[in-house]
Amino acid sequence: MAFVITDPCIGTKDAACVDVCPVDCIHPRKDEPEFATTSMLYIHPDECIDCGACVPACPVAAIYDSPESTPASQRRLIEANAAYRAGDAAAVAQAEAIVKAHIAAHGELMGIAPAERAAAHAK
Repeated sequence: MAFVITDPCIGTKDAACVDVCPVDCIHPRKDEPEFATTSMLYIHPDECIDCGACVPACPVAAIYDSPESTPASQRRLIEANAAYRAGDAAAVAQAEAIVKAHIAAHGELMGIAPAERAAAHAK
């Protein structure tokens, strides 16, 4: 698995990462029906080519370059990124269930602005 989008994307869903991705591996895009209903964006692990273009484009530092570099408190979201498949309702529901469980487990952090949340997880 390559890059991982984590919880600073929750409540943000800034599509700057989508705009710079050369292989269209970040979903849902604004033109996909799931965009309105998902909590965050996801990187499809099989489609990602590990170029890293998304990392500097993310305004809230939500993207880590590997599962190993993802903070322990965010590791549940690795599975959400792996599960998500645009256009597959069951996969979308599975990924969103993981995100909802993450939100419930980290309620104290969800109150922190997305731009500061990555740093808060590191503490």
